[in-house]
Formats: sequence, structure tokens, C-alpha cells
Amino acid sequence: MSDTYLVRYVGGPLDGRVDTVDGVLADPRSTVTHVHLHGGPKIVHHYDLQYALEYGCEYRLRED
Repeated sequence: MSDTYLVRYVGGPLDGRVDTVDGVLADPRSTVTHVHLHGGPKIVHHYDLQYALEYGCEYRLRED
């Protein structure tokens, strides 16, 4: 039996997104990069891993 964990995104275009992960991540990525491609220029957002009491971990938009 495996537990399902939630990974939450806070801020930016992924705000409110919640991914489910089967089992504990042994080595979660410290940064997630989201690249938005559309008719205009490429837009890149970086999310940094932080601990969240409610979820266990969440990725928060990096304020550059």
C-alpha cells in the first residue's frame, strides 16, 4: 500500500495547482522551472521548494 502526497504550487501561473505523488519523494527537486511559450516572448518562472505544515511541501514562486 502506498500513500499519496500532495505537492502544492503558490504564486505565478501555477498558483493553486496541486499534484499528487505516490509515496514520499526521496530527493525532491529544490527548484521547479515553468516555461510559458505562446505567440510572444518566452516567460520563465522559478518555484522553490519549501516546507508547508498543511501539505508537507510546496513550491513557492521565486521573487526575483
